[in-house]
Amino acid sequence: MSSHPEPATQAATDPARQDLARQVGERLRSLRQAAGMSLGTLAEVAGIGKGSLSEIENGARSATLGTLYALAGALGVPLAALLSGVPGSRVASPGVVALLLDVSVEDGWTVEVYRLRIEAGAEHRSIPHGPGVVEHLLVTSGRARVGRVGAEVEVGVGEAAQWVSDVPHRYQALGPVAVDSVLVIRSPGPAAGSL
Repeated sequence: MSSHPEPATQAATDPARQDLARQVGERLRSLRQAAGMSLGTLAEVAGIGKGSLSEIENGARSATLGTLYALAGALGVPLAALLSGVPGSRVASPGVVALLLDVSVEDGWTVEVYRLRIEAGAEHRSIPHGPGVVEHLLVTSGRARVGRVGAEVEVGVGEAAQWVSDVPHRYQALGPVAVDSVLVIRSPGPAAGSL
């Protein structure tokens, strides 16, 4: 079995992060069981280790942004479903931090709004999301290269980009300063009971 490129990290000692890790774990277990998937099956489909998945479900590990996306994709739910749609939920990968600002479901679509920060020099590659998922990114400071791998565009302050994210895509900070942005992800759905 292959291992996901961004392994889960040990849960932080901060009580708020421990609480989020516990909530994510409970939500993940509930969604996995509702989908009729075993722990081993979900681990295999998401490309992460079964032991790591067990620790995430038990709140003993915090998952990186990439790992959460892999799990959400394997379950066919938006990322916000794993965060229980709680504004203020924060997830990170090396050099990238996403803070959930809002999530809504209307007319058969889930719309997630995140504050996304990409540290200077950092690059984050994201796995494909489900069919029909579209991302919109508005840069509020710095300059970034974003979009589908091989078709990225550069955007600066006040500029926006959008792409269908059903293929690998990336976010990269250009220049010597961090990039602050607003990321909106629009997904068909939600899956039953996902939010």
